[in-house]
Amino acid sequence: MGLSTEAQSATWTYVDGDWHEGNVAIVGPRSHVMWLGSSVFDGARWFEGVAPDLDKHAARVNTSAIALGLKPTMSPDEIVGLTWDGLKKFDGKTAVYIRPMYWAEHGGYMGVPSDPASTRFCLCLYEAPMMPPTGFSVSVSPFRRPTLETMPTNAKAGCLYPNNGRAILEAKMRGFDNALVLDMLGNVAETGTSNIFLVKGGEVFTPAPNGTFLSGITRSRTLTLLSEAGFKTTEKSLTVKDFLEADEVFSSGNHSKIVPVTRVEDRDKQPGPVARKARELYWEWAHSTPAQ
Repeated sequence: MGLSTEAQSATWTYVDGDWHEGNVAIVGPRSHVMWLGSSVFDGARWFEGVAPDLDKHAARVNTSAIALGLKPTMSPDEIVGLTWDGLKKFDGKTAVYIRPMYWAEHGGYMGVPSDPASTRFCLCLYEAPMMPPTGFSVSVSPFRRPTLETMPTNAKAGCLYPNNGRAILEAKMRGFDNALVLDMLGNVAETGTSNIFLVKGGEVFTPAPNGTFLSGITRSRTLTLLSEAGFKTTEKSLTVKDFLEADEVFSSGNHSKIVPVTRVEDRDKQPGPVARKARELYWEWAHSTPAQ
């Protein structure tokens, strides 16, 4: 195995039965994933001594693998155990991104579909500070989220992310931080990196899962916590107009959990009390969950 010479944050990768330091080289030009994109992953977080919903992230990567025609080789419990083992290699001062992955090494019929028997696994842990909750801006993207008939939207698959990436890059060219991405019917689906919420009249709304975006684990946890705290929460089809006219807008995602949106197109939005409460509730819940 070789290592990348690119300077990166502290990284440990478990592959082929052992831990290796750094950005380990694990695929070649003949690897199916290299040229045909047969990869799935999931993202969990360790911060401040906790790794909330790690078991759910470990289970979802296996579900994603099956949806893409791969064969999971690790149980969720094994992934969780490996993660806590690997986290001991860090100094505990910086948040760590937890990324289990599966990919195909070989192809099947005429090389196009993946050969599930060639599925490989790795677990990559690396230091990645969380975004401060100061907020970010979004612009409506000209690019749309695909449907299940056109892409594997029921998996957290690597092949979906170039579309997100071009949406973000296009928005950045116009002076925004991120993109508000619509589904094929013109309803809001998500941002380029996270699920999205709005608040109107004290009620919390978020796009209803319709098969065009992943209904995130942090999204689900946020809905539960807000509901338990007495907020009315509703999942429904939402338009750009709904977001422009909202009292506040915020996002949820694994990378930085709950973060306010401070601008939607030409409408400035102040970080609001519901977003702050959602973040407080998430942190309280996360720290009430015993570390393993």
